[in-house]
Amino acid sequence: MPDTSSRANGERVLADLNALRTIGAYKTGVHKPTFSEPHKLSLDWLVRKLPDAGLSAAIDGIGNVFGTSAKSGPKLLAGSHLESQNYAGWLDGPLGVVYALEAARVLNADPSLKGAVEVAAWCDEEGHFGHFLGSRSYVGQVTEADIDAARDRTSGRTMRDALTDMGLAGRPRIAAEPGRHVGYLEAHIEQGDTLESGRLAIGVVTSIVGIWQYQINFVGEQNHAGTTRMAARKDAGLALAKFCVEIDARFPDTSGPRTVWTTGRIALDPGAPSIIPGAAEMLFQIRDDDPSVVPRLEELLRSMAAEVSANGPCTVTVEKLRTGAPAMMNAGIQDAIEAASKALAGGRSVRMPSGAGHDAQMLATVMPAGMLFVPSIGGVSHHWTENTADADIVTGAQVFVDACRRILGG
Repeated sequence: MPDTSSRANGERVLADLNALRTIGAYKTGVHKPTFSEPHKLSLDWLVRKLPDAGLSAAIDGIGNVFGTSAKSGPKLLAGSHLESQNYAGWLDGPLGVVYALEAARVLNADPSLKGAVEVAAWCDEEGHFGHFLGSRSYVGQVTEADIDAARDRTSGRTMRDALTDMGLAGRPRIAAEPGRHVGYLEAHIEQGDTLESGRLAIGVVTSIVGIWQYQINFVGEQNHAGTTRMAARKDAGLALAKFCVEIDARFPDTSGPRTVWTTGRIALDPGAPSIIPGAAEMLFQIRDDDPSVVPRLEELLRSMAAEVSANGPCTVTVEKLRTGAPAMMNAGIQDAIEAASKALAGGRSVRMPSGAGHDAQMLATVMPAGMLFVPSIGGVSHHWTENTADADIVTGAQVFVDACRRILGG
């Protein structure tokens, strides 16, 4: 049983999360897009807090915040992100940052523990300018050209302009230092209802799905909606709608047990009620934690597009926009989380995959990585009603800190 004199302080964790919640508050959630004023104020808040955990604070040239320790011995990196989706929840991201901060406060002050917890707040996990830009930069997957090309998906503002407005222009980006960390640990709300429905306290993440995204374009013929006979139409919007239905009919026979797919955006051109659409576009996404499944689905998607083009009256093209490999979480870190759950949460844990992407899958490319989930009320996330019970937040913090201790060998 861990020493109860150096456990997570639940009241302090809740106070920190509620303090962050007031920055960019929107209804019961927050609105703090990447490089917005509320995001900047949240980063500043963390920079002020890190010295109390025995850490030196710095913001790098892409907006990542790091808290580093001069203490000797092994070091564990922990963290998450502080920006939000638009008009979204207060825990998606900040929970993991505050847990990491609390672990650093508790463990870095423990003279019996060798080593230290270091803290990271990764920039733009939510993809306002690009997916996982902060953590991908840290592991060497972002070039200066990538930053030059990045635009805010809502406003179109360039990332260079945003970095200048943040006072970060010209500042170097910090990269992972080989061998510095024994691993990386991230906490997050589950964003689903597995834990809540099972009356469980902790999810021990086994894997994180890969995300593949496509733009599918349909070309027909724009014409008058009142004078063009149905038999003569080349309606790109109708072709798109039929294609969506066909995906749902044919994908199940090729997908795996955990495959999910989503058409997240549809646009018709010119998008007027009296004009037959001459073009249409859909953004389509596939997620799976089995890297062998998606190539099969992509091949099917492209063959379906070829069939439509061959049979007419419209043509279809498929463009891959994003490829994200799934990541396996480290077995030793999973064991540490499970042992901490047995000690502090009555063993009410389950090993489970993550259906959402997280910075941990980027960190897993350069060091052992793991994730801990806490329950989400109603499974809601990416919405301002997202919430987790205070008792579950506190239990999660206690398990997280104890897992960090175990990973560091304490």
